[in-house]
Formats: sequence, structure tokens, C-alpha cells
Amino acid sequence: MDCLNPQKRRRTGWLKEGDCCFEAFKSAVEQQTCLSDFPLADEVTSGILVYNAPPRLLAPKEADALAEEWARAFSEGPGVICIRGAFASQLQDVDSVTAAFHSIIEQEKEAGGGGGDHFAKPGANSRIWNALEKLAVHSPESFVNYYSNPVIALAARAWLGPNYQVTSQANVVRPGGEAQAMHRDYHLGFTTNSVAEQYPAHVHAHVSPLLTLQGAVAHCDMPVETGPTIYLPHSHKYELGYLAWRRQEFKEYFGKRSVQVPLAKGDAVFFNPALFHAAGSNITTDCQRMANLLQISSAMGRAMETVDRTRVSLTIFPALLALARHGGTEEALANAIAASAEGYAFPTNLDFDKPIGGLAPESQADKLKRAVAEGWDVDRLRLALHEWETRRCSR
Repeated sequence: MDCLNPQKRRRTGWLKEGDCCFEAFKSAVEQQTCLSDFPLADEVTSGILVYNAPPRLLAPKEADALAEEWARAFSEGPGVICIRGAFASQLQDVDSVTAAFHSIIEQEKEAGGGGGDHFAKPGANSRIWNALEKLAVHSPESFVNYYSNPVIALAARAWLGPNYQVTSQANVVRPGGEAQAMHRDYHLGFTTNSVAEQYPAHVHAHVSPLLTLQGAVAHCDMPVETGPTIYLPHSHKYELGYLAWRRQEFKEYFGKRSVQVPLAKGDAVFFNPALFHAAGSNITTDCQRMANLLQISSAMGRAMETVDRTRVSLTIFPALLALARHGGTEEALANAIAASAEGYAFPTNLDFDKPIGGLAPESQADKLKRAVAEGWDVDRLRLALHEWETRRCSR
């Protein structure tokens, strides 16, 4: 098998961590970002495409041309773009939202809450989970003014089309805060390798990266010493990246070849969620770095019908127990549960529904499987599912 030939590596079926080929990864990553391929960009900095935000509202044809180029940048290009001055005319809105975020952080501290970080040490950062809803409730006018920004909307439309859904987390990295571990992002980036291996190759390559756009808005000036996000341009192109990013040789390569772009307050970055990246170390003694981290999701990642899966799970539970008692195979039980219970851990409330043994919390299907295996009675399952639903609510 020729692991250096990407055409021979693309296949249907399932990928395994053991298939990771470091030389193929380097072949995918070690390419130049050519400014001539992206004529609307203003410059290339460390392999990252940099655009100056339009000084005026674009006409529809101009906006479409820019959106098309950004989409190519996310897919065929380096996978990441920087928009200088995305909020240049709205810096007062950025300041207003910054003040609101600080107020929310203090309120959560007083209440004994405050979020951790999926890829950094607990307590290293201040983080507001579900910052979008909390900002809307705390400061409705600031929310409306901030999210009226045309750059966020154009980037989202470029990658996802209309009817997208925005979520966000405000993140503050204090002086001395250490860098995150290098990673890929939601969806498959939030799974263990054993779970990621269960998804077919085409999901790794063509589904998970297309369901989300990652972004960040700088809420303060971010010179490199404050630790703006570290990127490895073109790393989204490696098909096995969701299985490779935890491997030591890939981590070491990231440490040697990754890049950073300093940001000014009001700048924004957007990137393919399959790009290898990590928040950097804040080596300053006096600068708290704040960014509003955006996860913008496709409208298409949802089922067509609304199903009360708690009701279904409780109703079929006796039948599942009977199947287990009468020799039903583990596979048969798993198939029935997959058709009935909620098997995906997200969306959820990460203030309360904490990840267990990984990056994702326990799903409803996980609970139902455990209830069958341990022979729970229906009242115990009802209580467990009620508690599970309560933790997932946004308030």
C-alpha cells in the first residue's frame, strides 16, 4: 500500500488509528498558500490568508464572490482566514460585550460555577459556556448590535449556507496561562479514537468538517506573546486527522511547524474545524486575553421529525429487558437502542452536563444501555433520564 499517494488513501469503509501515515500527513501539510489563488485576499501571513474587512456593505455580487473565495480557502486552501477589522466600525459593541462577559464571569464565580476547557487544564482559563444565550439575557441591546456584524454572517453563509445556528463560548486566558493541547474540533474532534473509528471514512473527510465553522473575535489586542490561536495550515486535508492528532509524532510536528497571527481588537478568524489548532500560551505578566469563540452549525445536521425519545426509551425498556433475559445478543440490543434513544451527547449544557472519561458527556443511549445491562427497574431509569434531561437544559 502506498501511503504517500492520497488518491490511493481515499476510500469508503472505516479508518483505523493504525492507518495513520506520518509521511502522508506531511505531504498534505507541506504546501504553500499562494496569494494568486485567492485574488481577493490582501496578504498571506505564515501561510494564513489575511483579508481586510470591506469598508462598506458589499453589493450582492461582491459578497457572493468573497464568500466563494472564503469557502475555497476553508476547503482547498490553508483552512483558515483572518479578517482584519471585522468589527472596526463596531469597537464600542465589542467593548460593551466584553464588559458583559466580565460581569457574567463574576456572577458565575459567586454562584460557584464557571466552565473549564476541553483541551486545557481545569481552572487555567475563565470560560463562559453558552455565552450566546447568556449575553442575550444579560445585555439584549449589546447582543443585537454585536451579532448584526456582516462579517460573521458572510463567513457563516460561505461555509454553511443559510439558516445556520450560532453558539459561542467566551474565553479568557490569564497571564501565565498554558497552551491547549493540539486538537481538531466538533464533531469528530470531540470523540475518542475508538468512537471516531466507528464512523465511515467519508464522514471523516466530507461530513464532520462541513457541519461546523469555527471562529473567534478578538476582544483585546493579541500580540503573539498573549497566545492567540496556533494553527497548522492545510492540516485539515489529512483524511486520518481525527485519529492522528493525539499521536506523539503529530504533536511534535505541530509544535515545530504551527504558526500564529497577532490580532487587534475587533479582528476575527474563521477556520475549518478539521484544522489542527490550539490556543497559545499567554506568557505576559499583565494581559488577560479574551476572545469570543464561535461554533456555527449547519442547519442540516438535524432529524426531520421531533421524537420524544425519553418517552420511547421508557416505553420499550421492559421489552429490552425481556430481550436481554431471553438470549438477545448484544448487537440486537444495541440496534434497538440506536433506533430509539438519543445516541449523541450534543447539544447540551456544558455548565452542568460534564464530559465523563473523554470530551463528551454520557448520552441517553449510554444510560439506556447501562440500565439494561444492570437490570434497573423502570422507576430508576425514569429518574435517571429526568436528571439527564434537566442537566441538558440551558437554564
